[in-house]
Amino acid sequence: MSHNPIQYHYGKFPPANINYDRVLPLIGEAAAAVARYDGMLLSIPNPTVLLSPLTMQEAVLSSKIEGTQATMGEVLEFEASGEAPATPAREHDIYEVLNYRKAIAHAESLMRELPLSQRVLFETHRLLLDGVRGQNKAPGEYRRVPNWIGPSGCTADSARFVPISASSIPDAMGRWEKYLHEDGHDRILQLAIAHAEFEALHPFLDGNGRLGRMLVPLFLWEHKLIHRPMFYLSGYLEQRRDEYYDGLLAVSSDGDWTGWCVYFLRAIIEQARENLKKAQSILGLYNGLKPKVIEWTHSQYAIPALDWIFGKPIFLAPNFIEASSIPRATASRILGVFRNKGMLKTIREGKGRRGAIYAFSELLNIAEGRDAIK
Repeated sequence: MSHNPIQYHYGKFPPANINYDRVLPLIGEAAAAVARYDGMLLSIPNPTVLLSPLTMQEAVLSSKIEGTQATMGEVLEFEASGEAPATPAREHDIYEVLNYRKAIAHAESLMRELPLSQRVLFETHRLLLDGVRGQNKAPGEYRRVPNWIGPSGCTADSARFVPISASSIPDAMGRWEKYLHEDGHDRILQLAIAHAEFEALHPFLDGNGRLGRMLVPLFLWEHKLIHRPMFYLSGYLEQRRDEYYDGLLAVSSDGDWTGWCVYFLRAIIEQARENLKKAQSILGLYNGLKPKVIEWTHSQYAIPALDWIFGKPIFLAPNFIEASSIPRATASRILGVFRNKGMLKTIREGKGRRGAIYAFSELLNIAEGRDAIK
């Protein structure tokens, strides 16, 4: 049976055929949901620390869409202990997740001086693929050869989708970058279109999906819809992965930009609500624990210890003692109190020179969406 892969939609970007009757109601809802979430971000004393488990979970889920299997617990435990996991494949997965987190943090630091641009993409892409499976696939450079998307081992003829030709990428990415900064668009709708176009161009040999999803918080932040580039969309996309890919493909196969925009706006609405709920739960947990840890420990170091553990919810006991800037004896005592009170669970007992590994499971449950599970 003959098969014709879907081809990139030459000359159809930016789209001229959006059905605004379908998207307008969702635009207002999406803007309101993002604004409510951003209000929460503003109320959090140190979002980089308190929401770091959500940032990690986003890295896990965005990588999972591309086929990695590592869980947040595995990544954090590996980061804490430095000990290789059971299989080399799982270790590769973990490094991909860690690279994702490193890459988006680097993009944020670059964008304090630069606009969201091809230069930012190149540097972010280089970090994303550093030392992992795509490291031999021209990190930080546009592809110079054709590529295609489909089942493993498929040819260009049997692929599901063939992106833009390599020779057309520089011009196409120039148009894409210009569109990112055009005024006169609703910003969230503009982001929906920019994300779909980036994925359709598939300008790099590897990492396009993850990089395209990083664009979401970076774009929202650049256009001041959120005060920090901390917006987590991959939970929705991962749960509806087939719909995600079908929506992207329909842009090229049928010119269905409207259907894609409806899907994307719904994703923003749902995830803004979910992000808000998780952020509220994390802040509630933090505020609830603050008076308790002071009462438990009678120490001036109780809150610094709590802050440190929120930033590293799985950790090696000696690392806490070394890195928390708390006097060694006090740090050891505080850990003992937190464990006795049930705030920390022991993943691995210390033995000889091997330090104990502790987990702050209540925080991890919230980040992974298991706050309802008792």
